[in-house]
Amino acid sequence: MKKLLGLLLVAVIAFPASAAVIKNVELKGEIQTIASDVKYSANNMFDRGAKTRAIAGFSFDVVEDVKANLLFQYAYRWGDQNYTNNGFAGAKGMRLVNANLVLSNLFCCLEATIGRQFYGEDNSPIIYFGPNHYNAEGMGLASALDGVTVRYSDDFKDFTLLAGKVEDIMFNYSGLGNFDLRANIFGADLKLHFSDALTTQVYGYDLTNEKVYYGKDNYFGTFEEFMGSDVVRGHTGFYGAKLNWNTDVLRMSAEYARNFDGHRLIKERHTTPYMVKADIATDIDAFTVRGTFVYSKGMFIALGNYAPGMIWGHYFGSLGFLYNVLNYGTLASPNNGARIFNVGVDVKPSAKWTLSLDGFSYQDRFARHSATLEADLTAKYAHTEAVEIFGGLAYAKNSAGIREFSFDATTENYKGQLGVLVRF
Repeated sequence: MKKLLGLLLVAVIAFPASAAVIKNVELKGEIQTIASDVKYSANNMFDRGAKTRAIAGFSFDVVEDVKANLLFQYAYRWGDQNYTNNGFAGAKGMRLVNANLVLSNLFCCLEATIGRQFYGEDNSPIIYFGPNHYNAEGMGLASALDGVTVRYSDDFKDFTLLAGKVEDIMFNYSGLGNFDLRANIFGADLKLHFSDALTTQVYGYDLTNEKVYYGKDNYFGTFEEFMGSDVVRGHTGFYGAKLNWNTDVLRMSAEYARNFDGHRLIKERHTTPYMVKADIATDIDAFTVRGTFVYSKGMFIALGNYAPGMIWGHYFGSLGFLYNVLNYGTLASPNNGARIFNVGVDVKPSAKWTLSLDGFSYQDRFARHSATLEADLTAKYAHTEAVEIFGGLAYAKNSAGIREFSFDATTENYKGQLGVLVRF
């Protein structure tokens, strides 16, 4: 890894620009390895084996108030694509995941990020471009956004505008196979800090010229056309609001988001999908007790990576998918949706250890079937500030509803995983 970073740094310094302009060089990145196994898994719905993803690069000041960021990534399954004997030139599959300039104090009050970048908050059900963590099913290449974000912030408000493009990012739809989303994206996000405890947020994102590529049948078109629908959309998107209340004793949040699609911006149908998510947590000595409720109508479409549960999280959330599933059925069933409960407790027996126990309940939104139940026991060990070892065991008792809607669900599933995450 040090040799790789050295080569990248030499490549930048070798540009015609004088090396004297490069100041405050900071190496950064992360390496995550996860090994996992699942019992009673059909058709590769769950992950088995070990995978590693390495993200490495650097940032540096070009001139005053102008900073450059470069990050490269490489992800592989152990035993596959092993080109180590071919030298650096044989390292096929390396991707540029960040390549941007950050302009600070633009017009005295703005910050602009131009180029390939990460965006959003990890574990968001709405929008996130970046690396996933702690779950084997999300251990692919990190997603990124090509575009421009412009931000204005002060003590009361934080406002961001976004314009960009997503392309060549894979997602999977309920066992049908891999799809590749390609679209222009525009968005706005406003956060208001009314006090140290109370924060509100409103946002909206619109995808235009949306296409999906289905590699199995060499298909390229809209998702609705592939599914046999005659709906032709000019805009696809989502908008919503979130309320946060954070104190030393209690943390709460509530979020509501809706989809829209059609020839006009923010055009809805009577079957428009929507999502509600509520979280609550409190600290009691060394314990943190928390709960989450998620309710969705229809096939709620978003760009997040929320994953509720080690086993079924990637199916009912959006881990690794560009379309949130949050659905207990198929796209052709708009009355379907998901009803998810999560109750958990975290305990820190020492400064280095964090143990968590979670219970999950998954149903369709009308509770027409008994719930699928999942229990997760996870642990994290902070070896150093930069190195974390983590692992977990999970068990799921699947209801008839899961076996009806899923292509390859069994009566029950067991999962174990072990991993390490290094940030630098």
